[in-house]
Parts: sequence; C-alpha cells; structure tokens
Amino acid sequence: MSALEPRETETPAGPPVPVAPRGSVLDSGHRALSVGIVSVVLLIAFEATAVGTAMPVAARELDGISVYAFAFSAYFTTSLFGMVVAGQWSDRNGPLLPVTAGMSAFAAGLLLSGTAGAMGVFVLGRAVQGLGGGLVIVALYVVVSRAYEEHLRPAIMAAFAASWVVPSVVGPLAAGTITEHLGWRWVFVGIPALVVLPLALALPAIRRTASGPADPSAPVAPWDRRRILLALAISAGAGLLQYAGQELRWLSLLPAAVGAALLVPAVRGLLPRGTVRAARGLPSVVLLRGVAAGSFIAAESFVPLMLVTQRGLSPTLAGLSLAVGGLTWALGSWIQSRPWTEPYRERLVVLGMLLVAAAIAAAPSVLLPGVPVWVVAVAWAFGCLGMGVVIASTSVLLLKLSPPEEAGANSAALQISDGLSNVLLLAAGGAAFAALGGGAVGHAVGAAASEASHPGAFAVVFLPMAGVAAVGAWVATRLRGGAEGR
Repeated sequence: MSALEPRETETPAGPPVPVAPRGSVLDSGHRALSVGIVSVVLLIAFEATAVGTAMPVAARELDGISVYAFAFSAYFTTSLFGMVVAGQWSDRNGPLLPVTAGMSAFAAGLLLSGTAGAMGVFVLGRAVQGLGGGLVIVALYVVVSRAYEEHLRPAIMAAFAASWVVPSVVGPLAAGTITEHLGWRWVFVGIPALVVLPLALALPAIRRTASGPADPSAPVAPWDRRRILLALAISAGAGLLQYAGQELRWLSLLPAAVGAALLVPAVRGLLPRGTVRAARGLPSVVLLRGVAAGSFIAAESFVPLMLVTQRGLSPTLAGLSLAVGGLTWALGSWIQSRPWTEPYRERLVVLGMLLVAAAIAAAPSVLLPGVPVWVVAVAWAFGCLGMGVVIASTSVLLLKLSPPEEAGANSAALQISDGLSNVLLLAAGGAAFAALGGGAVGHAVGAAASEASHPGAFAVVFLPMAGVAAVGAWVATRLRGGAEGR
C-alpha cells in the first residue's frame, strides 16, 4: 500500500473507517502550485545573489560608493508600501493580481537600473523593483496560508529556503563572470527575461487554488485608506531617515525629524500592538523577524564591498564567499520543518539568533591582514544556518497565529517589520560607514592599502549589527504564550 493511499482503521463501534492521508507539498493536489511559487522564489533568489555581486562595480562606475547603502535601502523602502497594498489586495480579491503586478514591476525595475547612466536613476530602478518585491512576497504568504494545510506549511517554507541554494552558488559565479567580461549592466537587463517561466508556472496554479477572497460569501471589505496612508508615511519616513543618514550635515536634522515623525504613528498603526515592547506571541514573532533580517542584511550588504576594496578580491570571489550560505540557510530551514523540532522551536530560534550574532561579529576580522579571507565564508555559513531556522520559523508561527481572513494583513506586518528594519539598520550602517571615510573606499581597488584602506568604516557597520542580533536572541524567548494580537 502506498504511503499516500487512504488507510483503514478498526474501531470498536463498527466497520473500518477511512483515514485521510496527510499528503505532501508535491502530492497531486499541491504539485503544480508548489513548483510554481517555488519558481517565483527561485527567480527572486537569483536576482538577490547576482545583483549583490555586481553592486560594488556598478556603484563605483556610477560614482555612487558614497551612497552605496541607498542601492539596497531603496528596494526595502518602496517594498514597505507594496507590502501593505498587497496585504489588503490579497485579503479582498485574492493573491493572483498582486503576484502578477509585483513580478511585472520587479522586471521593470531591473531594466531601469541596468540602463541607468547615473546613480540616481540606478537607485530609482531599485525602488521600482522593491515595490514589485513587496507585492509578491506578501501575496505568496497568503497563497501558502490558503492553499496548504497547517502541517504542510513548514515544508513549503523549507522549499522556499531550498530554492536559494542553486542561486547562491551559481548566482555569484555567473554575475561575477558577466560583470568582469561583459559588464555589470548585463546582470540587471538579463534577469527580466527569466520572469516569464515562473509566471507561466505560478499564475494558473494560484488561480485554481487560492484566488478570490478568503470567504466568497462575505461582502468584500472596502480598502482601508488609513492603512494605505500609513504605508505611504512609513515609506516616506524611512526614505527621509536614509537620506539624513547619508548626508551627515546639520541641515540633515530636519529630514531626520520629519522622517521620525512619519514613522512613529505608521509603525504603531501597521504592526501588531505590543511589537515594540516585545509582547509575547504574535508581536514578538513580528519583532524578531525585523531584528534578524535587518541586522543580517545590513551586514551582508557590505561583505562584498569589504572583500573587494580591503582585500583585493575580484567581484566573483567576493560573491562566492557568501555562496555556501545558501546551502546552510536551506539546511536550517529544513531542520525547523522536521516534526520532532516543533516542541523545541523557541529554543532552536534562540540558537539560530546566537549563530547570526556570532557570524556578523566574526566577519570584520578579515580587516586584519593576517586573517585569511575564507574566515568570512565559514562565519557566513554558520550565520545563514541560523537565519534559515529563524526566518522559516517566524513565517510558520505567523501563519499559525493568523486566522485566514487576517493572513494578508498579518503577513504584511511581518514583511513590514523585515523591510523597515532593513532600511533603518542600513541607514544607520551607511551613516556610520560614510562618517568614517567609507565613501573613499571606491578608490581602494588597485591602490596601495596604506593609502586607501578604511577598515574602521566597515567595523562600525558589522559590530553594532552583531549587537542587534544578540538582542534578537532575547526576543526569541518570547515567541509563545501570548494572545495579544492586532
């Protein structure tokens, strides 16, 4: 008898009673959808690893090293607005249209950055791309909440993580080779051609299994204009803080104050009550996602630049230093998906955050000439192992704590925490980097280290981020036991 066939059990009261199979993410009812949405994540993963490898060269050619962090934070800033829109859109009409619109904007942003003649246009392209990414990621969470039973969700989240493995290995190598032989622009303009296949796989499956509102018999709720305005406020506030952090002038205090004034009410209105104070349950799940993702991404964004400018590595080798992390990230996500880990999920997440903090703290050791560069690869492998556990676990817990009709809004809150933390911590790291002479490191390539090295500019990025990750280990102790929600 196949493991997927119904089984019969004897009961004292009568004849055998069929027991429904548990199924899997690749059974006949889920296979097409699983392949489709994992293909979408695969493309996003390939873009992230490839673009990150090409970014130092693009920024140097466009004379934009001094605003290097903007190339990353612009993506996250606009994605915040896209996340809120996608949450409401998906709850009202289903996730099909947000996925379609999001992937289209994603491709358009890549083309805009790839054809940019100035750093400002390049950053604009990243902003358009971020809007699309925000729409897609929240809509995919809604797909998972509607189309997969609770016991299958850890497995599909593990599949999402596993889809980063091949891009993590192939992406840096391919992007580095293309950057060195054809130019960095081809990394950006080539990826949009890959959008067609994931959409062709995903959209029909989403239409069949997860389209329309969660409750078709209920009246369609109107758009929440207040949340849309708060989404605009949180995006504008994050952008102003990023700008103020890069300018480092007294006049920058004005946009910083305006940005903070916009952010505070927006955060209170868009995130679950109690998030800032780490209330137990859903609020701490949302907070941990931001702490983990923000500290790790802010640090990782500077790893290729550090290796290229301070240790003289090629873009290919600098990107490959992070490649093994894709394997360990998938391993961490797979570990959390095993049924035996469920009773220990909180302790596993605490361990994951400690690994993340240790990895970030170890990375800048390569600023010392006597430390081999492979130390970064080893440290990042352990950090990605921890991130695989943490990111997948927060996703699983979020959906577990969310009723179907609130899956879009709560998924948006999780992703807002993720994206906002990325923006704020990148802004802080970018400001510290610029303050200690980081804008001059673009001239380090081919120059004598004694004349061009600015190790302190990198140290003030990595070490504070390690401290933020350590705080995340405490937040991870508060994921269960609370009923406080939105």
